[in-house]
Amino acid sequence: MALGVGIISLLSHAQIQISDTLSKTAQRTDIVVGAKGSPLQLILSAIFHVDSPTGNIPLKEAQKLSKNPLVEQTIPLSYGDNYGGYRIVGTEYSYLDLYEATIMKGELWSKAFDAVIGLEVAKQLNLKVGDSFASAHGLMEGGEAHDEHMYKVTGILNRSNSVVDRLILTSLESIWQAHDGHSDSESDSSKENEEDHHDHVQNEEHQSTHQAESQGHRHEEDKAITALLVSVRNPLGLMQIPRQINENTQMQAAFPIFEVNRLLKLSENAVQLIKLIAYLIITVAGISVFISLYNNLKDRKEEMALMRIYGAKRLQLGGILLLEALLLVLVGFICGLLISRIGLLFINFYLGSAFSSTRSTASLIIPQEVWLLLITIIIAIIAAIIPAFNAFNLNISKTLKNG
Repeated sequence: MALGVGIISLLSHAQIQISDTLSKTAQRTDIVVGAKGSPLQLILSAIFHVDSPTGNIPLKEAQKLSKNPLVEQTIPLSYGDNYGGYRIVGTEYSYLDLYEATIMKGELWSKAFDAVIGLEVAKQLNLKVGDSFASAHGLMEGGEAHDEHMYKVTGILNRSNSVVDRLILTSLESIWQAHDGHSDSESDSSKENEEDHHDHVQNEEHQSTHQAESQGHRHEEDKAITALLVSVRNPLGLMQIPRQINENTQMQAAFPIFEVNRLLKLSENAVQLIKLIAYLIITVAGISVFISLYNNLKDRKEEMALMRIYGAKRLQLGGILLLEALLLVLVGFICGLLISRIGLLFINFYLGSAFSSTRSTASLIIPQEVWLLLITIIIAIIAAIIPAFNAFNLNISKTLKNG
């Protein structure tokens, strides 16, 4: 009984917390714009930072979108590096305002390779204001390190119970310069090979000219971002802007709240299946209670008969068995709640930063648990009906004679 109640209670609490967290986070942004690909992947990578991005989009195209009269605000995001497994995200100050994140220590970034870190990052990586670190390529720990550029921690954010708690935030210029330096080092090595075939002086002049042209071209035309968070002024923007982007550009527009609801709906079937298994466990527990009471009654017939002789009424004997059944299932129910709360503490401790839960229901009795209590009481009554009926119709003389 405790196992079945614990599983159902834990799943119900987890469903509420995850649904609440995902929905509230998704509602902060109306539209996410990114490279063509899976809309769900785009939302998971740009909003929740738990998946790989679909690619990059030109900054020039994103800037055009920000000038649309139906758009209220755009927030560019550029990511692809990490430190210690935590993502480094290039963005603007408005991204902090979106999640109501504030500085606890230090100050915001003011130049390239200044970094502001979430509280979870600071605790897990033991970073403090003034520390320096080198980023690594990729979104998972263990990528190629960018040793030529060192980030400096200029600030630590207060806990906001949002995705910001587990991010390293910096300027867009930091991300661009980190990857420009990587590209330059590759081009430098190829240029050294060319010196074997060309005159040194002429090649040097050609290199400097080509480098200046390529840098100018890159800075003007080839800057890219990973995603763009868009807030619209009115419902008309929600209808027109995504259609314009999807039909007329190489980018895609996705609705966060729509994709989150689709994700929750997809997971609901799996959750319901696990709950069904848990209800079967509770049913088996009810059968076990019935068998226990029935067998127990056989061993206590003489005791029941003596109680009748000393004045106990029929209803009292049946009530005793019913009370025993209720006590059994209620103790199982309480133990199940304890299992559920321990499970929630485990989830919040080990996975809380991943989901950035906005609220905890561990200290609350939710409606699902009230219904669960009623179900366990009904099971107890059903399990006690036959043993209580037998106790009610107990033949005193026959029982004592056989005993």
